[in-house]
Amino acid sequence: MNEERGQRRYDSLRRTTQALATRAEIARAARRLFLARGWAETTVRDVAREAGVSVPTVYSTYGNKIGLTRALADSADLHGDAPRMLAELEDSAADPSRQLSAMAGFDRRLYERAGDIIVLLREAGRTEPDLATVYHDGRRRGDETRVQVFSSWPDETLRAGLDVETAVDVYAAICTIDVYTTLTAERGWSPDRVERWWGDVLVRELLS
Repeated sequence: MNEERGQRRYDSLRRTTQALATRAEIARAARRLFLARGWAETTVRDVAREAGVSVPTVYSTYGNKIGLTRALADSADLHGDAPRMLAELEDSAADPSRQLSAMAGFDRRLYERAGDIIVLLREAGRTEPDLATVYHDGRRRGDETRVQVFSSWPDETLRAGLDVETAVDVYAAICTIDVYTTLTAERGWSPDRVERWWGDVLVRELLS
């Protein structure tokens, strides 16, 4: 009897594992096709064929193509390793310059590992309002983090003439997916070099 219960328990674990594997494979297939063909030109049927599953399986897993793209966007944030950034920001030894480096490091990891998803989401959002909202929500979350960090600094930490809102704008203008792509894909910079440069520029532009 105990053996039968154990087998049933493992059967449940096996089904869960298989479902997660299927979910991940569908997402990988969608990412490949969206990048190769473009979001608008890729259908759910294409994704199903690429993933080796049925069309109903894609719909039952993600709802529709927009739901699938939302899932890819959610996974993009994980690639940046937000817990690591948070630990670095809260480190008792972290002064403002180190906190800027921590945020730049998050952006570097995010763009390095999921920059293609971010660009895809931005482009798809030009014709799909729901996806435009997802993209802008991601940008807003980044701004909120920087507002919290900059607002926590002692008075006169920011360079003369800068308020928190303007400092957030300056950061957003420097640490972008477009700057990252230009430097790495067109200019041959390594991601490490981009991250170091961002840290240096942010200190010069934002701190007194």
